[in-house]
Amino acid sequence: MPSLPLFIAPARFNNAAAALAQVQAIYRSSVEHLRTALQRFVAGEEMGHVRACYPFVRVRTDTVARADSRLSYGFVAGPGTFETTLTRPDLFADYYAEQFRLLLKNHAVSLEVGTSASPIPVHFSLAEHDHLDGTMPPERRLLMRDLFDLPDLASMDDGIANGTYEPKPGEPQPLALFTAPRVDYSLHRLRHYTGTAPEHFQNFVLFTNYQFYIDEFIKLGHSLMALPSSDYQAFVEPGNVVTRRAGLPAQPGDTLGAPPPRLPQMPAYHLTRPDASGITMVNIGVGPANAKTITDHIAVLRPHVWLMLGHCAGLRNSQQLGDYVLAHAYMREDHVLDEDLPLWVPIPALAEVQLALEQAVAEVTQLSGYELKKILRTGTVASTDNRNWELLPQPGPERRFSQSRAVALDMESATIAANGFRFRVPYGTLLCVSDKPLHGEIKLPGMANTFYRARVDQHLRIGMRAVELLRQERPGSLHSRKLRSFAEVAFQ
Repeated sequence: MPSLPLFIAPARFNNAAAALAQVQAIYRSSVEHLRTALQRFVAGEEMGHVRACYPFVRVRTDTVARADSRLSYGFVAGPGTFETTLTRPDLFADYYAEQFRLLLKNHAVSLEVGTSASPIPVHFSLAEHDHLDGTMPPERRLLMRDLFDLPDLASMDDGIANGTYEPKPGEPQPLALFTAPRVDYSLHRLRHYTGTAPEHFQNFVLFTNYQFYIDEFIKLGHSLMALPSSDYQAFVEPGNVVTRRAGLPAQPGDTLGAPPPRLPQMPAYHLTRPDASGITMVNIGVGPANAKTITDHIAVLRPHVWLMLGHCAGLRNSQQLGDYVLAHAYMREDHVLDEDLPLWVPIPALAEVQLALEQAVAEVTQLSGYELKKILRTGTVASTDNRNWELLPQPGPERRFSQSRAVALDMESATIAANGFRFRVPYGTLLCVSDKPLHGEIKLPGMANTFYRARVDQHLRIGMRAVELLRQERPGSLHSRKLRSFAEVAFQ
């Protein structure tokens, strides 16, 4: 018989705050039980199997009458029982409270909160600065498998998001895209890949494929922190190094950050606001594999928008180096999502994002109408997994790009947009033409330096202005019905 925490009986709630408090109590009890047992184990104490489980939330309906048809989330698809496990109610407190509030409002039924049968892997119970003792002998580390629950990949696949999950007879239907173990897995991966804690991530995310953009973002972040009037309260860099806005006191934990000896694979930087409506920027590097990896994990944070700002090859002779491309369609030759999202699935442009990006270009460049069209082209962006596509026998790729009406090519944008579609995260792409290989304009050192100086700062300011415009939108309009499937989960 495993050692379990004190049992907290399931209860029904008609108040979102009370339901959240119960989730927090169950999670806190479970995690404290695991941490205490782990400390005893590391100290060498003999013990039996130890287990603690995630909290769950459940809703039951018995009517086909649905909520307001204009809503895109916050309701279940029909009669039945719907359930999900929950984790990190400290990190997701505001998010959970809002989802609970919407379910109570739209269905007028109680929420049931209790302890699930899904074990918390011991690794996921560790706090931000906790670490398993590396001095344990190998045989004792191996013994952990017998005494504690370890991560089980079978409980954290993306079948719900992919639309392939089918509950067994008698099982509840999903209430959220991600189970608690899947969320915990991604939170730990985010620390590893970006060098920053999930707590620092903001609801508006910019991706780039060049360090030049990050250099500008760092300069801008520090300059904003020197302004007492700035809307942002802190700038966070890899290693959880926190710079507070001038005039603000340090917060608990600020001193724990330290610059890493080397940058992580995909470093993240955060301009934070109290309501998490600031900007996170991630250098994903080059290639669709990184683009899929990072969006797989950031998706569990349920951001309001992610945008790709990067360089691309211009495919039209009429384009000039430094011109912008606003993607309204994607040609997917990246291949990394083929098993999750078939190629026959269209990736639509999202009107709110498109309008914000176009308006931001116009405001920052101070161009409009026909003059704006000289530097901004809307069209199909092709993404490939072959960095040296130019060396393939012609006219293979060139013909396909022409037939697709593509105006630009990169290696990341279609992946980011497709994963946004898959995970119901609004997305957009604004690229800058850095070379035109089909027309003999290949990026060379001298040309590249001139291009970077002339365009990177402006491009970044356009992206940040687009975020400011999107921040003014209601979350319900950003997370539109275009991203929702037939029998959609209720959580945003």
